Amino acid sequence: MSTPVMKAGEQTERWFVIDAKGQILGRLATQVATLLRGKDQPQFSPHNPSLSHVIVLNAAEVKVTGQKLDQKRYYRHGKVPGSLRSRTLGEQMERDPRIPVEKAIVGMLPKNRLQQVWRNRLHVYPGTEHDHAAQKPVEVKRG
Repeated sequence: MSTPVMKAGEQTERWFVIDAKGQILGRLATQVATLLRGKDQPQFSPHNPSLSHVIVLNAAEVKVTGQKLDQKRYYRHGKVPGSLRSRTLGEQMERDPRIPVEKAIVGMLPKNRLQQVWRNRLHVYPGTEHDHAAQKPVEVKRG
């Protein structure tokens, strides 16, 4: 008995829209990562990237629990010693709310060669406007 495997030419492109308003960041990230990988399809195969695109709207209005806004830090550095800089999650949400949402979602994806493919199919917007209406995305309900 052989297991059927979906080939790249047999897949169809799917577009999803998720409204992040009022959703908890970690739970939203797991839901989006599942859709990006194609794990919601019965023909899922881990080595074959699905053709799913996910649009996340209202990234500025995502919720975090506990004291993460003050305690969670994002670090970045240059190539010279002493150039380490850090920001709290609250400061980063004020500057660009897309970055924490993208980092949370990418952190839920497997660390392999397909991660960049999935990352390119993720579209995060701080408000309700997006420029992918021509693809006719399907709205995903909460839960």
